[in-house]
Amino acid sequence: MTPLLITLLIVAGITLLIVIGYLNNVVESNKVEKARTKMELSERIKRCETLNETFPGQLMSPALKLLMTRLELNVNQRLLAVERKSPRLQARIAELEALIGKGEAIPVNNPPAPILTEAKAKDVRFLLEVLHNQVVRATAEGFLQNAEGKQWVKEVHHILVLLHIEFFNNLGQRALQKQQPGQARLAFERGVQYLSKQAEPKLYEEQRLYLEKLLARADAQVLDQMEPAEDSENQLTEGLKTDDEETWKKKAMYD
Repeated sequence: MTPLLITLLIVAGITLLIVIGYLNNVVESNKVEKARTKMELSERIKRCETLNETFPGQLMSPALKLLMTRLELNVNQRLLAVERKSPRLQARIAELEALIGKGEAIPVNNPPAPILTEAKAKDVRFLLEVLHNQVVRATAEGFLQNAEGKQWVKEVHHILVLLHIEFFNNLGQRALQKQQPGQARLAFERGVQYLSKQAEPKLYEEQRLYLEKLLARADAQVLDQMEPAEDSENQLTEGLKTDDEETWKKKAMYD
């Protein structure tokens, strides 16, 4: 075997090792990317499911329910492309497709969840942030058309405003029931200020006027609490009467 042939064999062996190493790296990279994609899509599915199931019924509409179902279907279909022949995913996709097929007649079974505390308001605000993120991602991925994506982003903001209206109203009404007009006035005042700062304040003029009426009612109750009751006489009043009587008696003695 000539030195040249030996050299060629060595070069060929090194090249083969390099190719094998490269292919192994490609395979490992694909495995890592696949695992990352599965984890990311699985997390998105969980968020979509939570959003679809726990969103407050009083803020949910058939159109919104249909959108949430479509978003969940999209992510399930993408995961099925990675996890081929998954019976669980196939069953869920069939269920979601059947719901979407109902269109605006899709059932909305989300129970109402009154926004009575700041903690509850924050929970619903988080759900709205999840919805906003899913809409933006679905638009970037081409699942939603740009016009539809922009429309739903605007709608999410509108629902956020409705959330604040309900929160401030409930907060103030509960304070009135507890005979705490000062706290009620603060809640209604915050609501009025919030609506006044909106980009389109005229859109919420009716709700703002309603909160202003409640604010005036709370103001009146605060003033009522500050005034002494008409049928009660305090010690100062009694003291003044006594002084007047004594002055009259002294005047009568010296006259």
